[in-house]
Amino acid sequence: MPSNLWQGRWQGRAPMGDTHQRARQVISPSGGIVRGKFPSRKNGRMVHHEGLLELEAIYLFETSPLIVRYREQPATIHFPDGARLRRYTPDFELVLASGGVVLIEVKPVRSLQDEEVRHKLNRVAEHMQRSAMPFIILTDAEIRQEPRLSSLRWVYHRAARVPPSPDAVTLAALRYSSHFPLAIHAAANLLGECGIDPYSLLLTGLAQCPLHEGLTPETLIHLTEETQDAWFYIAQEHGF
Repeated sequence: MPSNLWQGRWQGRAPMGDTHQRARQVISPSGGIVRGKFPSRKNGRMVHHEGLLELEAIYLFETSPLIVRYREQPATIHFPDGARLRRYTPDFELVLASGGVVLIEVKPVRSLQDEEVRHKLNRVAEHMQRSAMPFIILTDAEIRQEPRLSSLRWVYHRAARVPPSPDAVTLAALRYSSHFPLAIHAAANLLGECGIDPYSLLLTGLAQCPLHEGLTPETLIHLTEETQDAWFYIAQEHGF
């Protein structure tokens, strides 16, 4: 069963993440799928991905303040399909800031046009509904929204490799709150006085910036007000 009793923090060359054993591993890779590992700051370890679409989904998970952490191929689930009992392994398990847990299947839209694939995922969805476990299929239509995806990658790769502590980020935001809204490059100079970068503010949700156009050093960021929504959603109807 999915569990949220784990945590991680990337510490440069000494990651301190959970020890995760994937429920399903590829024994003999074949085809043109690009497989690799991603150095996850949220999980404090290398996260496996199968295909570029999963890698791009990881960027959304890493940059969303509404997602605390996640696991790839977290567990094998048995579900009924008529008289058969079949197996299924979700691509990801997300733990949300709200405390909820969501299972994710990453699939290209073209794959969902296959009748056998649709049948299997429909039976999985029915089983998850009976089990009261949120289950979401994320396609390239949701994941590859531009310029959002490129902007989030831009933010992620400019944020501190070893994230500052939540207290340090919060104190910096309070200290300089009167200076915002501010261009990203100016915020970098200002926050640099206390060893914080504006990208870390964005990743923690303490700051926001528009994602409807490509980000540049001139893009204005502003501090998040308590009554505001998150600066972006992957699946808003599910709370993240």
